[in-house]
Amino acid sequence: MCGIVGYIGPKDSLPIVLEGLRRMEYRGYDSAGVAVVHGGTIHIRKKSGKVAELETIIRTEDGLPPANVGMGHTRWATHGEPNDVNAHPHWDCGKHIAVIHNGIIENFRALKTKLVRDGHVFTSETDTEVLAHLIEHFYARTGSVFSAVKLALNDVEGTYGLVVASTHEPDRLIAARMGSPLIIGVG
Repeated sequence: MCGIVGYIGPKDSLPIVLEGLRRMEYRGYDSAGVAVVHGGTIHIRKKSGKVAELETIIRTEDGLPPANVGMGHTRWATHGEPNDVNAHPHWDCGKHIAVIHNGIIENFRALKTKLVRDGHVFTSETDTEVLAHLIEHFYARTGSVFSAVKLALNDVEGTYGLVVASTHEPDRLIAARMGSPLIIGVG
């Protein structure tokens, strides 16, 4: 079980995403992470432990730039031990696509083997990172993040609720679900 929150709007996304994570911390206390899209870059901060520990590294390190698009995740570990590397969000090879995910990708090992054979380099032990690389693979073929997400999810077996951010389409978040709850609010 994990908590996922995303924001697109006129305000700085980071305070809104962090507040959402604090409210959903009961859904995952092994680690927490955020991503904001600003200036053609996805900026990610993640930390094992509770949301307060994530907030501490954001305050004490270089912070994050103000951004109108952001997403966050609290993790209850299922694949890979609870540590900073396995915390979400996860990037693709080019750091143009970031993914947060709740659920279990049952065929992630087979997908990872194929992607490694195709030249992808993985840094974590999670099933979620496979999604970022798979979306990257299909983006190279389609030039559309939305189409790449759809094609990637056609290859996935399992349950998921996920959110994708990309520098290719910096003013969007793409969300999808299969057998896992996902609520979208508009206001």
